[in-house]
Amino acid sequence: MPNRRFADGEVVMGRWPGSVLYYEVQVTSYDDVTHLYTVKYKDGTELALKESDIKSQSSFKHRKSQSSSSSPSRRSTSRSRSRSPGRPAKGRRRSSSQSREHKDDKKKIIQETNLALLVLFCLFKPSENNTRRYNGEPDSTERNDTSSKILEQKLKADLEIERVLDQYSLRPRKEEKKEEIYSEKKTFETIKTAEKASSKTKELEFGGRFGTFMLIFFLPATVFYLLLMCEQDDPSLMNFPPPIPTFESLWEARVFGLFLLWFFLQALFYLLPIGKVVEGLPLSNGRKLQYRINGFYAFVLTAAIIGTLLYFQFELHYLYDHFMQFAVSAAAFSVGLSIYLYIRSLKAPEEDLAPGGNSGYFVYDFFTGHELNPRIGSFDLKYFCELRPGLIGWVVINLAMLLAEMKIHNQSTPSLSMILVNSFQLLYVVDALWNEEAILTTMDITHDGFGFMLVFGDLVWVPFVYSLQAFYLVGHPTAISWPVAAAITILNGVGYYIFRSANSQKNNFRRNPADPKLAYLKFIPTATGKGLLVTGWWGFVRHPNYLGDIIMALAWSLPCGFNHILPYFYVIYFICLLVHREARDEHHCKKKYGLAWERYCQRVPYRIFPYIY
Repeated sequence: MPNRRFADGEVVMGRWPGSVLYYEVQVTSYDDVTHLYTVKYKDGTELALKESDIKSQSSFKHRKSQSSSSSPSRRSTSRSRSRSPGRPAKGRRRSSSQSREHKDDKKKIIQETNLALLVLFCLFKPSENNTRRYNGEPDSTERNDTSSKILEQKLKADLEIERVLDQYSLRPRKEEKKEEIYSEKKTFETIKTAEKASSKTKELEFGGRFGTFMLIFFLPATVFYLLLMCEQDDPSLMNFPPPIPTFESLWEARVFGLFLLWFFLQALFYLLPIGKVVEGLPLSNGRKLQYRINGFYAFVLTAAIIGTLLYFQFELHYLYDHFMQFAVSAAAFSVGLSIYLYIRSLKAPEEDLAPGGNSGYFVYDFFTGHELNPRIGSFDLKYFCELRPGLIGWVVINLAMLLAEMKIHNQSTPSLSMILVNSFQLLYVVDALWNEEAILTTMDITHDGFGFMLVFGDLVWVPFVYSLQAFYLVGHPTAISWPVAAAITILNGVGYYIFRSANSQKNNFRRNPADPKLAYLKFIPTATGKGLLVTGWWGFVRHPNYLGDIIMALAWSLPCGFNHILPYFYVIYFICLLVHREARDEHHCKKKYGLAWERYCQRVPYRIFPYIY
């Protein structure tokens, strides 16, 4: 196998497909099988080039300096291929006598050429027999040596005529223009074909096509298993499998209608002209989408509606009584929405497709999301689902579980454990909505398409799995002391502080690296123009926000006690999820930043847990 000449992260000169022009590019990766380099242009375009189409900057500059010292006449000739040899370079002055002489010479050349054409046509005019031969019909003089020589001479003459026409630029201008248009069209088609091929997703995640196919069934099965286990008197792993419920206990049209009402109510709040409008990060084509930041206002309006319903004696614990049916309704709606998103993505332009969901495989693209930012007018479906129906619904479900606990156990006040779980998770949701603008810099928005994975995660997994601790406490009350509650509260506070301060550092630095308030932060510059922080939280571990997430998840589960492992599923799941995301981030950052990322990893060796991992 030949050795590669250019390293990842190296800045070189790459030839644009279908042309002779070279542009400055950065090498991002190398395929040992195809021996192709993946390079990134300054506008963000990524293409696969052969080694022969890549040159080092030093050799390119050397050749450029040599060409710049060549004679002006050579440069002017190369600039205009249609200029005749006798025509002077553009910009030179010439006298009127010289102009007349030039015109006379040109007329003479045209006359001589026309005469030559007439003579050649008369000499080599095809006979009837020749015409038959060209049409495939036999004749009496077929394969005659004399006719072969005449044909050979005619072909030579035709070639000579072509040479004269090209040399003196005697072709009609329309013909030249047609050739130029055809050449430009072919070049454009070549470039578009190369761009389309380079935009395809080459590296498949989640186990590829087979893995994503299994996850489409495994994720809903996991949600229903957890909810069924929580309903058991003894939710231990020894009682597996739980009893399978009847269809009537899983589906009710009224519940599905209430879910649709909730979804479209949040969509209405999203469309209200309140809150500021901000721009997201630049897309691959340089375009920036606009987003209205009003999630916190939607939360306040929702709280006002819930408070009004409670004032008029509406029984919110209806959610607890039909919890499984709400989960099934949300799952059914998420499947329908995912199908709609995939069908509409088939007509989306190439530039609107997600970099991670454009593999060409139906199952994989359906799961990961084929289109990056599907919109109906200005209504961004992915951005809306990320924070509104599921996240705010999580808080409403927790409140319903608190009221159900009080009713079922005849309590005048909720238990201390339920208060802690509701308070900690309420803080997390309010923080996310208050800092809504920060989500625009996450991979969910900038890289991942909107498919079954995010749709199911936003509408089913978040509200029905994240509320697992509150649902568990309704049927399995756990008493804790005040000192234990205080210790758990401190633990949650530490996790929240790490999570919020780390995310704030990252988001502020991405928005404005030149902010004087961030002058104390040190960073490693990269070829993309961005910097990698090596001080603050991001100099402590590579993903401090994940560390804060895990600490908070532990604090949410501790109020449930240690009788069963089921309430700690969220912690186990969160650790596995974040380790997967961390490995995914490592891969993308290494591909994106090249040698700068390797330097960063040397400066910051620990990924999530300091001195451990």
